[in-house]
Amino acid sequence: MVRILAIDFGERRIGLAISDPLGITAQGLPTMDTKKVEDIFSHIQEIIKDKKVTKVVVGMPKNMNGSIGFKGKEVGRFIDKLNQKTGVEVVAWDERLTSVQSQKSMREMGTKQKKKEMVDKISATLILQSYLDSLSKGDKDFLPDGI
Repeated sequence: MVRILAIDFGERRIGLAISDPLGITAQGLPTMDTKKVEDIFSHIQEIIKDKKVTKVVVGMPKNMNGSIGFKGKEVGRFIDKLNQKTGVEVVAWDERLTSVQSQKSMREMGTKQKKKEMVDKISATLILQSYLDSLSKGDKDFLPDGI
């Protein structure tokens, strides 16, 4: 049973999602409020340990032309620290337009929950589902033998 954690990094909130054990679907986890969590890396390490996570996918904000801007460089530094502190593989994944998709999904669902927290949670779920879908089309390196 292998699980992948997705992170939608933000200064105020971090959206989180986790795969099912077969790596087919993504489910949102509670959003992490960075102002209320003393050490975000310890909190993420706890999730990795509790959920038996073997890979972390972090949404990488890119400009529409594919270049990396200021926010992307900030996420790159976060990924570097995450690599050092967790000991699991960390993958940067293109997150262009996930916030727009999240807001559209919320409108369609008619959600009444706190909007910004829900956007971050849905964004993390979309990032992870996109990554899982790409793996199902070819790269199965995250699945244990026999699956």
